Amino acid sequence: MSEVEDGADPRVRQWAPVCQAVALLLGPYAEVVLHDPGTDRILGIWNPLTSRGPGDPSLLGELDALDPSARDVFGPYEKLLADGRRLSSVSAVLRDPAGQPSAVLCVNLDRTPLEQAAAVLSAFGAPSVARPEPLFEQDWTERVQHVVGAYVRECGRPVERLTRQDRLALLGRLDEDGVFAVRRATPVVAGALRISRSTLYGLLAELRAPRELRAPRTKD
Repeated sequence: MSEVEDGADPRVRQWAPVCQAVALLLGPYAEVVLHDPGTDRILGIWNPLTSRGPGDPSLLGELDALDPSARDVFGPYEKLLADGRRLSSVSAVLRDPAGQPSAVLCVNLDRTPLEQAAAVLSAFGAPSVARPEPLFEQDWTERVQHVVGAYVRECGRPVERLTRQDRLALLGRLDEDGVFAVRRATPVVAGALRISRSTLYGLLAELRAPRELRAPRTKD
């Protein structure tokens, strides 16, 4: 759906195909508006999200107040409709051959469908109750993944970037859980930490050594 100001304004004839193309691509969630910066009126509007139409005030403000060093495309920035919908908007100053502002093209994208989809995706399959531990207490491989994953989330670093002290702390947690009492646990833990078995054995030896015998290390 499009509305244009009566009369054959050359700017409308020039930019209407562009405005219509954007509205068709993003519709029905995007409003495209062509403004006259000289009269501060709307020249045309495609897929209007409100009741405004051609000839209504644009309320753009003064182009001269914009940063002269900025480009002619501004945004994306946020706008709000009276019904609470949030929009992501971009504005482009369209210039004539002499370099003077001829029109301002604005695209307002309704973010409601995106926010609703994001809410559905974030809620889909999200845990809502505590994990039933009796179901997992015998699955030591699951426990390894759980402990390592929890530590990674705590420290905010991926497994590959864990420091030596991080790995020692992690191995301490796994050791307290009795993981290393399980046969063939070593390759599973080494794989979860992305280290070799020999490195893991060295870390375990350091972890289990008496505190007074542990040599201080400054590098990982």
